[in-house]
Amino acid sequence: MRWTSLATLVAPAQAALRFGCSTVSIQRLDPVVEPGSIPSAHLHQIVGGNAFNASMNGDIGNQGTCTTAYWTAVMFFKHENGSYKKVPIMPNAALPNGINGGMTVYYTQKDFNNNGNQKITAFKPGFRMTVGSPTTSSLDQAKGHAGLRFVCLSDKNTRFPELPDFPTKPCKGGIMTVHHFPSCWDGKNLDSPDHQSHMYSTTKEAFAEAGPCPSTHPVRMPQLAYETLWDTAQFANMWPKDGKNPFVLSFGDEHGYGTHADYMFGWKGDSLQKAMDDKCMFNACENGKPLKSQNVAAMNACAAKKTVTENIDGWMDKLPGMNM
Repeated sequence: MRWTSLATLVAPAQAALRFGCSTVSIQRLDPVVEPGSIPSAHLHQIVGGNAFNASMNGDIGNQGTCTTAYWTAVMFFKHENGSYKKVPIMPNAALPNGINGGMTVYYTQKDFNNNGNQKITAFKPGFRMTVGSPTTSSLDQAKGHAGLRFVCLSDKNTRFPELPDFPTKPCKGGIMTVHHFPSCWDGKNLDSPDHQSHMYSTTKEAFAEAGPCPSTHPVRMPQLAYETLWDTAQFANMWPKDGKNPFVLSFGDEHGYGTHADYMFGWKGDSLQKAMDDKCMFNACENGKPLKSQNVAAMNACAAKKTVTENIDGWMDKLPGMNM
């Protein structure tokens, strides 16, 4: 997916953007946390950028025909016999039909219903960050990560309640993972050693307005959020007899405590800043007002090069890269 701005439009309110990104690759690469490693420790599903590879540097907006990279850990179903199968991804109900897996991505300022009037500074070329950590190992720690949640779907429009760990019963419409990134920047660093310290989170639950930025991180950036819908319903008739949750993230987490996500900015030129200076919301930002968006066919045609070859489909004895 590659969006470019067609015009400079400045208004007192800021844009709220929502769009779908198709999957460009599912493989063990992580150019933020494990740059240069082929393969990385665990499997990721990647959307957005066909320049995605093990080592990404500089302005990636000029390195592919579709640009910004977004990625998360993959969800698996663990059968009672100990085997694993990758859970397919579904498009959000608000998006066009036919998108190849992927996720819904938001760039907002205030909340889900109002785009606010605060000045938003777009991410810069070379900017990257992560949210959450695969080392999170307790429910109390997971509860403390506001904005990292799961939703047990009745259907694709379900949004509540948000849970800090995996649902404990079959979900009729699947499971949605939600990743809200911090939106307060220190104004200096495009990255940090832990990929998080240059940002500060005042995020609240769901799409509630974030709190004010502290003096250490005074620059308000877009509130970035991912929604990924997993088609877990197809495994409902295989739910374990003991009632234990059968889903596991690709790094071996059977609770969901360590859910996390990565972001690497790659919008073309100043198109995101121009968009954030507009007053449009969601679908109204498309068709040149001020953004030109791709159709589903063009989106699905975007793919990243496969550099890690291993079995990730069908039933497998262990998770890719894991001894379990």
